[in-house]
Amino acid sequence: MSHTYLSQDDLKELRDTAVEAGLAEPSLRSLLFAGILPKYRATLPVIAAPGPQIQSDLGDMNRVERLIDGTVPLAIWLRNAADQLTDAAPRDVILKALDRVARDAAGEPDVAPDVPTGESKEEIIFRDDTVPFDFLSAGALAGTSVARIKVLPYQGGALLQPLALPHNGTGWLIAPDLLVTNHHVVNARTRADGQQQVAGPVDLRLQAQGSRSRFDYLSEDDADTEEARASELVAWDEELDYAVLRLTGAPAQHFLRVATEPLTVAKDTPVALNIIQHPGGEPKRIALRNNLAFEADDRDVRYFTDTRGGSSGSPVLTDDWTVVALHRGTRRVSDVSFQGKSTAFVNVGTQLSAIMRHLQEHNPKVHDEITAAQSR
Repeated sequence: MSHTYLSQDDLKELRDTAVEAGLAEPSLRSLLFAGILPKYRATLPVIAAPGPQIQSDLGDMNRVERLIDGTVPLAIWLRNAADQLTDAAPRDVILKALDRVARDAAGEPDVAPDVPTGESKEEIIFRDDTVPFDFLSAGALAGTSVARIKVLPYQGGALLQPLALPHNGTGWLIAPDLLVTNHHVVNARTRADGQQQVAGPVDLRLQAQGSRSRFDYLSEDDADTEEARASELVAWDEELDYAVLRLTGAPAQHFLRVATEPLTVAKDTPVALNIIQHPGGEPKRIALRNNLAFEADDRDVRYFTDTRGGSSGSPVLTDDWTVVALHRGTRRVSDVSFQGKSTAFVNVGTQLSAIMRHLQEHNPKVHDEITAAQSR
């Protein structure tokens, strides 16, 4: 089944924006394709006229769901294009398209942001943001529990034909052999026509068992390091968007501590959060700066940070490196101010306390295993 990320109107707007912003210059084409597999780029037609070249490149990439390494060429091109721009208007057009492509490629379900407009957080600029020095070493230890996970899609009990291409996400250890990620990461389906495709229970289990998790992927030089395999999918819920996998060969020395109570956020006292992630399936990164929770309820935490496709499933941690939420989605917003500046993103994570309650009600053995590990 053919797949496209953007409509023809969207592509036309992108083409016009790119041409007007000077991105159609032939000398920039190699920069726009940086990070995209050279073998794929070699298949694209070369056109003498700059405008038609941009249109041709965008049209071809729009029809490619992902490449053999799991990357989405259109998302990489858009990210590179945004990096070349400084003017707000064309950059916003590019970033909005990138957000759409990244969310659909990750199979990220819709998350209603419910963000108040005109919000101002200027009063927190003068807050003391220092932390104890051992914050760094504790964070490095926490990072050893976080993995890049790759999932191959199955359909009808067999690998998707004609070619099963991997979906990237992030996962983390909640107990010695148990890894937590998003349901939509294990689901390994691209959103199509605004609808979320859902793998059946048999395919979902096969996808979980075929997943590979790499805990020490810190740079491109670590691409061939050992991966942990999953033996089973022990629990999941589509609505809360979580999945728990049992791993074989996972590092046993450390797992992350989780909150037992929901995170609460007072109106004038935002909470600093940290997210260890594998954005776009790339080496491990961490979001520390300007990353504050501004709203929370019993189920969700909403916060400002930088994430993108592949960050789904990341742990959202407080400054003592306790996991308070499971990152599941990002939404681009407008007319929202943060620390006196306009912000483009609002992220949403599921409260860990809500996940633990769901496990206690529906998978008590898994809940008890996690609780026993957490109490050590």
